[in-house]
Parts: sequence; C-alpha cells; structure tokens
Amino acid sequence: MAPGGPLVRQTARVTVLLWIAALSLLVWLWLAGGQGLFWRTDVRLPARRPPARWPQVAVVVPARDEAEVLPVSLPSLLAQKYPGRARVVLVDDHSTDGTGALARSLATPEGLDLTVTTPPPLPPGWTGKLWALRHGVELAGPDVEYLLLTDADIAHGPDSLAELVAAAETDRRDLVSQMARLRVETGWERLIVPAFVYFFAQLYPFRWSNRPGARTAAAAGGCSLVRREALERAGGVAAIRGAVIDDVSLARAVKATGGRIWLGLAEQVDSVRPYPRLSQLWRMVSRSAYAQLRHSPVLLLGTVLGLALVYLVPPVAVLAGVAAGAWPVVAVGGAAWALMAGTFVPMLRYYGQPAAAALLLPFTASLYLLMTVDSAVQHWRGRGAAWKGRTY
Repeated sequence: MAPGGPLVRQTARVTVLLWIAALSLLVWLWLAGGQGLFWRTDVRLPARRPPARWPQVAVVVPARDEAEVLPVSLPSLLAQKYPGRARVVLVDDHSTDGTGALARSLATPEGLDLTVTTPPPLPPGWTGKLWALRHGVELAGPDVEYLLLTDADIAHGPDSLAELVAAAETDRRDLVSQMARLRVETGWERLIVPAFVYFFAQLYPFRWSNRPGARTAAAAGGCSLVRREALERAGGVAAIRGAVIDDVSLARAVKATGGRIWLGLAEQVDSVRPYPRLSQLWRMVSRSAYAQLRHSPVLLLGTVLGLALVYLVPPVAVLAGVAAGAWPVVAVGGAAWALMAGTFVPMLRYYGQPAAAALLLPFTASLYLLMTVDSAVQHWRGRGAAWKGRTY
C-alpha cells in the first residue's frame, strides 16, 4: 500500500485518539486523588455539643412568588425546636401570587414568631434576593447573634437550627452552610440533580473550602448560618449586592476577612421545589453558569474544552476503539470512563439512585456543556441571569 494510504491515516487517527484518551485518564487520576476528594459524600455537620448559652437567632427568608412551596417549607421553620430565642423574618419580595398573605396565614401560636415584611423598591446594582436579605437582616435587630439565611423552597428538620448553631459554637465557625438535598422524583431530576451537586463539589471541594487559609471558599445559599459580627466585618450584604452566585460570594467575603467557614451535605435540609421538566432544570443551571465564568469568553472556551476532554472523550474513545478494533484505545478510554463513574457513585447513593446510572454521566455532562454555552448566549443577547421577571 502506498505511503499515506487509508491504513496509514487510520493508524494516525487511532494514535491521536489513544493519546487524547490517555490524557483524559491522567486527568481523572488527578481528579480522583488530588481535587480534595470532592467525590466523597462524608462531609456532614462536624462534631458538636450544646453550647452553654444558646445565642439569639433570626431566620431570614427572601421570598418572591413562592406560594407553591411555602406551605411545605415555612411550617418547618416555624416548628424549629430551638432552645434559645429565635424568630423568622420572611421578606416578601414584591410577589404577585399572594406569598405574603399566605405566609401570615401559616403562623401558629406555638411556633416561632413570624414577621412578614416587604422591602423598598429594588435599587440599581442589587439583585432582588440580596436586597430582600439586606432588608430582613436589618429588621432582625442588633441583638441577633446569628442569622440563618435560607431560601423559601427549603424545608428543615425540627432540629436543623439547633444543630447548625451547635456546630458553629463548638468550633467558633463564622459560617456554617449545608447543601440542601434537592428533589429527585422525575426522570429529568434523577438525571440532572445528583450531577449538579457533584459538579459543584468538583468545582469547590468541600474539604478545601472548610480548611482555614485555603483559597477555596463556598457555601450553599439555601441554608447558611452566619455569625452577625462576621457578616458585618465582611461588609454586610451590601458587599455582595450585585452577585448572581451570592452563596459563594458570601463565603469568599467571610473567609477573606478572617472568618472560619464550613460547607457540607445536608441530612435534614431538603429543597421542595419541583423541576419536573428539562426546561426548568436548564434555566436553573444556565441562569448563573456564565456568571460563574466571570463572563469571560476565554474561560468559556476552556470550560467547553475541559468538559469535552474529561467527560466526553472516554465514551467516544471506547466506541471509536471498538469500531476500529483498536483495543488499547478501548482499554484506556474504558479505564477513564470507569474512574469517572466510580467517583459519581457515592453521590448517586446519597440521592438514593442506582449505581448503574453513573454510566450516564457523560450524557449528563454534555447537557451541562450545552447549558453553559446557552448561558453565555443569553448573556450576549442581554437576557443574562433572568429569574422571576428580573434580568441581571
């Protein structure tokens, strides 16, 4: 056969694919062992003991058009078994579905005190959630030592507040945050949600975030207990007023000013918001994905190439290798795919899903890749981080 013939070209393609698959495998070896063991799900509330004195706490709940989920989430907050003084401040962010009136109707004499308030009109430079949080924090009063910032779709177990405060007091932590367990009832939720938390942990390894002095800092906006003096030292809510990814921004602000932070997976904190359709999950991810990349086309390109190398190359290598009879490519691609799936299994088990679903992670990652690109496209079209009638 003449030089440069079909066999030579096929051999060259197989060699290139083998090298790319090998690079993907090397990346996975590093991710599994060198990225803060992000894939483990054993980071839960640390050892804690009841404090000698239970500090005063205010639970601040920003709520905009939350009448659908409030009957489940708000009663769980009002029913908290907290040994000290605590109250709930729900900030009705100019809802149009009767959120404020519904919240008032859910108050009970035996539950925590509830205040329902509405903030002034949203000023320029603020996101709606953070403007509502600022209003709620101010209304909580100067005697409050801790603030539990929690979303309106988050339901808490009866001891959630006490456990958070005990964890903060035991080791003098300034921010204790739990990643709420999201709903996984529909097919799309089961496919997308565990991967969402897995990718978040990969980006912000909990162990690194919890380590004093480490650069990584993250929190989960649905459930963050912050010491009031630490929040004030960081500049208050105003310091992050324009942040779309406000939880990470809060953690960075607290840690940058010497605060001790902690983030882990929840055991009695659950999101009750349903995402039955792919379009709803798509909007949840795409509204902030490009903001996470600091609206940088360079970072966007790097992210797309990185996702393709890490998540898409292994199955492509296996399929292409089988088609070409290139068994070394199959072996290397299969090893990378197996390592990828193995790191995903603990998160699937945390969400009560079958381990075999880990093999679908490349498909889910391809959806996240498209969501990230769509996030950038929407930003370039001026529709950026759109949420409940507002665009930031």
